[in-house]
Amino acid sequence: MRGLVLDFGGVLGGPGADGELMAGVVEQARRHGVRTAILSNDPGGPAGRGLRELAGPFVDVVVLSGDVGLAKPDRRIYELVAQRIGLDPGECVFVDDLVGNVRGAAAAGMVGVHHGDPVVAAEEIRILLGSDGVGTVERTER
Repeated sequence: MRGLVLDFGGVLGGPGADGELMAGVVEQARRHGVRTAILSNDPGGPAGRGLRELAGPFVDVVVLSGDVGLAKPDRRIYELVAQRIGLDPGECVFVDDLVGNVRGAAAAGMVGVHHGDPVVAAEEIRILLGSDGVGTVERTER
């Protein structure tokens, strides 16, 4: 796996998220050459500015549904985000807290990780990206 695509709400921020843990996962992945993206069903427009600003310093690419006219779980949005990070969907791991979105990513060819528990999701990501040199995921006290 050469790409890591994450939802924002419920994975990197908001209820059920451990943003610090997942930020560490993203940072480790990037250090080891994994391409990264945020894919969110955010409505975009001026309110999406804060998410868009994560492109560069935090992830390689941010794709917001409202900006591109597609929404998860439509397979085309997963194909679009993969294209924007220069990979085929089959080279990407997708992480979301909603099962329907994970299924949509899998239907597009990505490997899906359901983010129910942050520690479990981080370990699954580590395993999937391990062949690309991503080391042990650092865990925060819970």
